[in-house]
Amino acid sequence: MIPRVVKAELVEEYRVRISFSDGATGVIDFRDRIVGRGGVFAALEDAQVFASFVIDEEAGTLVWPNGVDFCPETLHALATGRGTAAA
Repeated sequence: MIPRVVKAELVEEYRVRISFSDGATGVIDFRDRIVGRGGVFAALEDAQVFASFVIDEEAGTLVWPNGVDFCPETLHALATGRGTAAA
């Protein structure tokens, strides 16, 4: 079963502490995944927009107002350092 995001809090600019349904937790620095990528990610370079993420309970992941999200498997891999994080 894919671990789902159950809690997320902004730690500092672009860094989010995430807790998963399997008990794993970790801090993800999204800077390299957002800054300079352009497209739908450009809006997230604004700190206020980045901080406006919510948990999509249906998908079990983080989502931003402009529709950007990352699959929960990728978030879990980034947070724990295990598995592949290819987002």
